[in-house]
Amino acid sequence: MHPKIVFFDTTLRDGEQSPGVSLNLKQKLEIGKALAELGIDVIEAGFPITSPGDFEAVKKLAEEVKGPTIAALARANQKDIEVAWEAIKGAEKPRIHTFIATSDIHLKYKLKKGRDQVLEMAREAVKLALKFCPDVEFSAEDATRSDWDYLAQVVLEVVKAGATTINIPDTVGYTVPQEYFRLIRFLVEKLIDAGYEEDLKNGRLRLSVHCHNDLGLAVANSLSAILAGATQIEGTINGIGERAGNAALEEVVMALKTRKDFFSKELGYELQVDIDTRKIVPTSQLVSQYTGMPIQPNKAIVGANAFAHESGIHQHGVICERTTYEIINPEDVGWTGSAIVLGKHSGRHALAFKLRSRGWKFDDKVLQEVFERFRNEVKDVLRKIDDEYLEGILLDIFLEDSYRYALTSSQVISVFGSSLRPFAQVEIEDKKEGKKVSIGIGNGPIDAAFKAVARALGYSESSLKLIDFHIDALGGGSEAEGICGVVVESKEGLRTAGLGKDGDIVIASLKAFLKALNRLEALKEKGEELKAKELTL
Repeated sequence: MHPKIVFFDTTLRDGEQSPGVSLNLKQKLEIGKALAELGIDVIEAGFPITSPGDFEAVKKLAEEVKGPTIAALARANQKDIEVAWEAIKGAEKPRIHTFIATSDIHLKYKLKKGRDQVLEMAREAVKLALKFCPDVEFSAEDATRSDWDYLAQVVLEVVKAGATTINIPDTVGYTVPQEYFRLIRFLVEKLIDAGYEEDLKNGRLRLSVHCHNDLGLAVANSLSAILAGATQIEGTINGIGERAGNAALEEVVMALKTRKDFFSKELGYELQVDIDTRKIVPTSQLVSQYTGMPIQPNKAIVGANAFAHESGIHQHGVICERTTYEIINPEDVGWTGSAIVLGKHSGRHALAFKLRSRGWKFDDKVLQEVFERFRNEVKDVLRKIDDEYLEGILLDIFLEDSYRYALTSSQVISVFGSSLRPFAQVEIEDKKEGKKVSIGIGNGPIDAAFKAVARALGYSESSLKLIDFHIDALGGGSEAEGICGVVVESKEGLRTAGLGKDGDIVIASLKAFLKALNRLEALKEKGEELKAKELTL
């Protein structure tokens, strides 16, 4: 019999210690319940002694979050431990997590105590905690900078005192995987020599690791510790926490799942990981939203680019067979699928995939024409290319002759420092209804110009929505051109995009807006007819 890997989440304690993060009670409860649904085994709800608010939050989580063990942190002193117990005693499965530092640098400068004093404090803290709660975890703060023999002495004493989980934190992110492996192995052997081999094997006694990311090694160190015999991993969602953060639990989980073959072979038994990985992305996004800490796009597993492909070679491979460039099925962690992202490195296969996924049928000549226009008109202009720009090229090829609107003149007035709002007047030639003139007043010159166009063409605010608008520069200096892109949506839910270039960004914006509206009207009138047949040139 071998113990499963226990996942201990400290997002609500160490994660909330991230600079600038402050969660209210409602947010903590929502995150706690999401962690329970994810399958987290232990939730460290907080550090109750630190404030009345933290005490109440831990108490509420203990009472309302069912399933996981609920842990409360306490220093190795009577008051902390008593307050921690008061906070978590309503939990289905409570745990007191007590700690004291064991490194000489902490003993000398922070605790100002000798080794024997700290050893006694650790032992007495565990004994006191056991009077309230049968599940007691002890952490040797700054373990990786501690003297190994002294650390082993502390570990053995707290186990004798009754601690059921012993945590060996890399508090300042100092260690490296090979060294950490040797330290955990050293402690496992000390425990085996002391007669605790069966307890380690059946999970009655666990070695835990809590790694910080100061050198970017938190996940690597955690995985190394598992190979050495650790059976509890502590970390946070998205890797948030003090300074550079903690081990990102979603990365540890997926490393163990994806490389189950390797870990099982190295350990000599099949690794058991009981996490509902499909809940990873939703939980990650919830934590990001409530903490106000954005997820970097290239973040493993949960970043927006984690399963996004822009390179033409990669796109072709993924379209043919996902596993060519993806070692994880994105749906297994909560994404809706792989993202084929149109960009300057995209090729024909990606364009064909995107257009066909929107219902278009076409032959190779049409695809070649779309690709040439994409390469010449769009590819090197926009950083991010929405699908609607690509569909717009197809509409241009077959429907451009039927486009109705052309800008014949415009005037935009915006006076800096004036209380008067920007004003625009436009004149548009409509092939069906003749010349149209209208004015618009807006929050800025472009807003005023767009409102003038919409009014001239009979669009109300409810019948047309601006979904995306962005401006970039092409070239540099006084010769630079403004590049404007817009995506609009009709009340029927049809979306089109337009791109405009001009030395004057207002004119570039008007060109883009009219291009999108031309495509929208053509799509309304002839889109279904066009989609019903295979397009050929």
